[in-house]
Amino acid sequence: MSEDNKSQITIENYTETHVRVFSEDLGIEKEISEYFTFYVPGAHFTPQYRARIWDGKTRLYDLLRKTVYTGLIPYVRKFAFERGYTISETGFPKYIEPITEEEVKTFIDSLNITSKNDPDLLVRDYQYNAVYSALKRRRALLLSPTASGKSLIMYSLLRWYSTLKNNKKCLIIVPTTNLVEQLYKDFDDYSTKNGWKVDAHIQKLYAGFSKELTKNVLITTWQSIYKLPKSFFEQFDVVFGDEVHKFKARSLITIMEKCNKIKFRIGTTGTIDNSKINKLVLEGLFGIVEKVTTTSDLIDQKKLADLKIICLLLSYDDISREGRKNNVYSDEIDWLVSCDKRNNYITNLAINCKGNTLILYQYVKKHGIPLYEKLNRLEKKYNKKIYLISGDTIVSDREQVRDIAADTSNCIIVASYGTFSTGVNIPSIENIILASPIKSKILNLQSIGRGLRLNKNKTTCNLFDIADDLSYKKWKNHTYRHLLSRMQTYDEEKFNYSLVEVK
Repeated sequence: MSEDNKSQITIENYTETHVRVFSEDLGIEKEISEYFTFYVPGAHFTPQYRARIWDGKTRLYDLLRKTVYTGLIPYVRKFAFERGYTISETGFPKYIEPITEEEVKTFIDSLNITSKNDPDLLVRDYQYNAVYSALKRRRALLLSPTASGKSLIMYSLLRWYSTLKNNKKCLIIVPTTNLVEQLYKDFDDYSTKNGWKVDAHIQKLYAGFSKELTKNVLITTWQSIYKLPKSFFEQFDVVFGDEVHKFKARSLITIMEKCNKIKFRIGTTGTIDNSKINKLVLEGLFGIVEKVTTTSDLIDQKKLADLKIICLLLSYDDISREGRKNNVYSDEIDWLVSCDKRNNYITNLAINCKGNTLILYQYVKKHGIPLYEKLNRLEKKYNKKIYLISGDTIVSDREQVRDIAADTSNCIIVASYGTFSTGVNIPSIENIILASPIKSKILNLQSIGRGLRLNKNKTTCNLFDIADDLSYKKWKNHTYRHLLSRMQTYDEEKFNYSLVEVK
């Protein structure tokens, strides 16, 4: 065995989901395995870890099959460069389409994309660039914040792929039924003047819809298809994953491994959390992250509503503080959501807000329903329309509430994070109240996005971030520390915010 071969890494095509990465030197393969091994956030809380049957790590390189996700090839190259190893990629596809930026721009302009809400809709430069980049590379993970026109980017891509010239079948996977309906409506809206009949080209799949494909484009939830056989996925040429950060990781991996013959892969997300392993899994399945634009840039360009964040820190009496000292997180949350003074404060805040208000909560019975009932008793006095949305609310009723909110300026929607933090487009929302404390960076940013779209009578969105100071002496309570995490996110995103203490 020559010294050259011993320090060489070979990358070989395997499937569209995996590539084989191997070396004649087993030591190098073990190095690769370590390079792609990561601790899973929160692993030490799991029963498997506590029972010592799992070490809390995820390994993205399979030492037996010698495979890694195709989208991680750039990381394999980086690994080799840093260690002075050579790479052989003989016969390996480069995933570069022979198209030009001008060709893509001309095609998008020919679609005559319009909107009922914006008849003079203009495709923005970053949207042209995102479409071109995704088409050029065949696979991409587009990081595009809420209200940046992500659905228009997807519409342009699916129109390119499903034209008579390309004639490719497209699978669009989303995390919620809300998003199925939202995308379908958006695509119909974009086709207002160009004659492309959405009902002739697109079908939907979730509970109650047929799994038999009769049209070129299918929009479905991951929950509706992850148990289907591999043969179902073999009929598609292109796969889109929208809001991929919301997918259950194991189910997303299962689906994408069944899509092992699909060359064209586009993932989209509004944000990615700070976990390196989550980012690498998504990049491995779709492609390297490409930042399309940022929320702060769009606000500066007046493309989104001016965001005003007010962190309202509720400060409690000494008896309450001492009683909560050393509470575990779940006990602290149970006490907070059932605190009558706290719920009265949220209710009064919502009632006195001008314009449409969205209250986001986490627990339906413990928090959402009590807030709704308090507000409902004030409905006639303040001439406000009050609506409650949860996971039990059927899709058609959610859509009806959204339509009502679009045509009024005096409603309050009490909605769970799960139903309204993602995939809901209500430009008339002027105020958002985060009634339940959250730590997740993704959920925080997605919730903010609900109010950023501009409307003819709206240029500003107010976000009221409700937080709680139950600290006692040197002990800092959980939700207070979560506020500090959210404030760090606001700093990272260059949002303007203020902190107001409420005794």
